[in-house]
Order: sequence, then C-alpha cells, then structure tokens
Amino acid sequence: MNFRHLSFCVFAAVMLVMPGMGHAQGVYPWIEPVTIPAAPLIEPGQQLKPGAMFRDCETCPEMVVVPPGIFMMGSKKHKSEKPHRIMRIRKAFAIGRFETTHEHWQACIDAGGCTHEPHDHKWGKNRMPVINVSHKMVRGFADWLSKSTGQTYRLPSEAEWEYAARAGSKGNYWFGDIVGDNEVNCRKCGAPWSGIGNAPIGSFKPNPWGLYDMHGNAFEWVQDCWQPNYQSAPKSSRAWEDGECQFRVIRGGSWYYYSRMSRSANRQKNAGAVKSYWLSFRLVREIK
Repeated sequence: MNFRHLSFCVFAAVMLVMPGMGHAQGVYPWIEPVTIPAAPLIEPGQQLKPGAMFRDCETCPEMVVVPPGIFMMGSKKHKSEKPHRIMRIRKAFAIGRFETTHEHWQACIDAGGCTHEPHDHKWGKNRMPVINVSHKMVRGFADWLSKSTGQTYRLPSEAEWEYAARAGSKGNYWFGDIVGDNEVNCRKCGAPWSGIGNAPIGSFKPNPWGLYDMHGNAFEWVQDCWQPNYQSAPKSSRAWEDGECQFRVIRGGSWYYYSRMSRSANRQKNAGAVKSYWLSFRLVREIK
C-alpha cells in the first residue's frame, strides 16, 4: 500500500471515534467465499412483492423487497440517536441483499459509466464488498445503474437503512442485544476477519428479511447529510439533506470497529469526499 492510500485511510478513520488501535491487527485470512445461489433475473411484467429476491440484469446487484411497516427509529441511549421515535415506511422497496461488490462496480467501468478503479486493499475482489469509493462516486454508480436498467436505484435514507437492518427486531441487533462469537465481522467479535479486514459477502447469517451484513463487515454510505441528532428530522422516511452535507451519514459498523458501532441504531459521519477500506454501500431500488 502506498503512502497516499495509507493517508486516505487514516484520515477516513479519524472521522469516527477511534477504536483504540491505529491499524488492522493480524494477517488477512484467506478463506474460500461461501457459495450462495444468486437471486433470479426478474421476469418481464413480474410483480415484486415483499420477500421477493431478484436481479434486473446479469451483473446487477441482488435485491430483496422489504414490506411497508412501522418501527421505532433510533434509541434512548445516545444523543445522536435521539429522539427515539415512531417511523412509518409507507411503501415497499427493494434493497441490496449484500453489500455492493467489486464485480458490480467493474460492470460499471466496463460499460463506461464509472471511471474510478477502487483499490481492493490486496484482499481480492471475489465476492468482496467494493471499498474506497466516495459518496459522489456511489451516487454516480446508482445513476448509471438506473439508466442501464430503466429502474430507479439510489442510496437508502437513514430511515430505510435502519428499517431494513432491524427486520422487525427491537434490540441492538436483529438477533438480540449482544454479539456472540462469529455472528458479526467487527473488532474482537470472534470472526476470522475481526479487526483485520472485510469478509466476503454471505459469510454470516442473513437477517429475517434475507439481508446480509447489515451489522459489521463494512460501514455503508446512506444518502442523508449529517445531523447531530434527530431533532427536526423529516416525519417521512425520505433522506434528510439539509445541514452539514460535506459530511454524510454512514451505517452498520465494520470489521475495524467494536460491536457497539454495529448496532441497528448507531449512526456516524464521514466526509463525503473521503474513501476508506472499511466503507462500502448497498442501494435501494424503488418499486413502481
């Protein structure tokens, strides 16, 4: 890794509360990725109902349709997650089954829709979350995918992301309040990649709605601009795009940070222009 790339990663890391260690710990484990059957290609005229898994094209991200509903967003524990409030998701939407991969990004490069070639941190690209992409680059990828498929792809709002992560749960994580060994890829969480690097997609159990790595692995960009808390937040589930838009919200925690960062309600900020090896994304695809 060259000095320029290292400085980028270090600068990105200081956007958050440092975990008490300056860098990844240990040697990256080369473990064969889990093989999971791909979601089927969408059929012409297919009606997408909650629970459906699909792809709009061979190289498109796999999507899962989540139902409309009501949930309690945020928590009573931390200032940035208050006020704890009822949020209604009025319409079903599809969200990435996995974090977006290098393969998906390469398809954009091959088609001329993307020009940036993300560094893989020498972890390989086979079933790996794409990393080292800025917020603007990710929005460009979503725009390209929308034009290519004729559908509307975009980053999720904070509300959509947390709703999908919770999958009907009320605890810190979809599986409860405490992270057991090898349940999540986060620092000191007992996984082979903990504190070392990203795991291939599908290495951990999905949540009840079939979504993988909503907790841990790589932080994920969402659309919202950073706000210190939810005071005066929109009553709808749309993205909140007022305020400090040079900083964007990131969700889900990562291999680099402790489990508390991976809670469903946890929210952090990162400069939109800054790329990192612990930061990826997944997209929403709107249902017409």
